[in-house]
Amino acid sequence: MQDNHNLSDDEKTLLKSVSFSRLILPVFIGLGVVFYLMSKQLDFKELDKVSWGGLTFLWLGFAVIMYIFRHFFYAWRLYSMADGSFSFWKCMELIVIWEFSSAVSPTNVGGAGVALVLLAQEKVSGARTVAIVLYSMVLDTVYTLISLPLLYFIVGPTLIRPGMKSLTDIDGYGFTFITVIIFMLVYGGVFFYGLFVNPRAIKRLLILLSRIPFLKKFRNDLRNTAVNVVTAAIELRGQSWKFHMRNMLCTMGAWTTRFLGLNFIILAIVPKTSLAAYDQFLIFARGEAMYVITAFSPTPGGAGIAEYLFGGFYSDYIPEGIASLVSLIWRLITYYPYLIAGAIVIPIWIRGVIKSRKAQQDKGDGRV
Repeated sequence: MQDNHNLSDDEKTLLKSVSFSRLILPVFIGLGVVFYLMSKQLDFKELDKVSWGGLTFLWLGFAVIMYIFRHFFYAWRLYSMADGSFSFWKCMELIVIWEFSSAVSPTNVGGAGVALVLLAQEKVSGARTVAIVLYSMVLDTVYTLISLPLLYFIVGPTLIRPGMKSLTDIDGYGFTFITVIIFMLVYGGVFFYGLFVNPRAIKRLLILLSRIPFLKKFRNDLRNTAVNVVTAAIELRGQSWKFHMRNMLCTMGAWTTRFLGLNFIILAIVPKTSLAAYDQFLIFARGEAMYVITAFSPTPGGAGIAEYLFGGFYSDYIPEGIASLVSLIWRLITYYPYLIAGAIVIPIWIRGVIKSRKAQQDKGDGRV
C-alpha cells in the first residue's frame, strides 16, 4: 500500500472508506435483514415454483446488462460535462469510486462530497468541479420530478404502494414520498436558480453561511465554492443546447436502466409475472417510488431498509415466501458489485494520483 505520508487529508479519508470495517457494515446490515426475513418468510413451496432454466438466466442477464448500461451512461455524462478534461475510461473509473462512496455512505449524504475530491485530484478547475457536481444534481432531480408525475398519470397512486387508491389514502409511505419529493423540488430549484438564473444570490448565501460559528471548519470551502459557483454558472450558460440535451439524455438513460433492471429480475424469479405494458410500467414506477422513499436512509447505501421495504412494494407481484430471495438477488446485482469494485479501484486510483503528482514535482525540479 502507498505511503500515507504522501496522501492529502481528502485522500486519506477516501482510502479509509475501503477499510474492512467500512465495507462490512453495509454488507452485515443488508444481508442480516435479508436472512432474518428469509427465516420468517421463506416458503419452499413458492421456491419450488421458480424455474432455474435458460429463460430465468436470460432475464437475469438482461438485468445485469441494464446496470452495465447505467454505468456507461453516467460515465458518458461525466465525460461530456468535463469537456474532455480526461478520457472516457478515466470517467468509467471515477464513476466506480463515486458509486462506491454512495454505497458506503448514508443515502442522505451520497457521493457528492467525494465527487468534489475526485475531480480536484484530477486537476479539474474548482469552477468546473462545482459545475459538474451541482449540474449532475439538477439533472437527476429534473428526471425524477418529470418521470414520477408521468408514471403517476399512467399507473395512478398505486405506484406508491400496493392497494393505494388515491393520494388522500395517505400513510407512512405516502407521507415520506411526498415529503422527499417536496424536498427534492426545493433543493433542485435552489441549485437550478443558482446555476442558471442568479448565481450571485447563491454566492451571497454561501458567504453568509461561512460566517456562522459552528460552520467555521467549512469556512474556506464555502467561500471557495461561493466564488466558483459564479464562474460555473457563466460556463454552463455559455454551453449550447446540444450540450444540455446530451447530458439530459445520459441522465435519462442512467436512471431508466437502473429501474428497468428490477423488471427483469422479477420476470426471472416470478415466472407468472405479466408482460402487459401496464404491469411493466407499474413495476418500473414502484422501483422509482421505493428509491424516493429510501432516499434519506441513515444506513450506508440504504442497506437493510431497502431490503426490508422491498417485499411490501411488490407484494402484488412477488409472493411473500420468496420476496426476501428476490431482494437478495436485486442487491447482489445492483449494490454489492460496487463495494467490491470500489475496494479494488480506489487504492489503484490513489496510487496513480501520487505517481502523477511525483512526476510533476520531478519535472518542476528539473528531474526527468
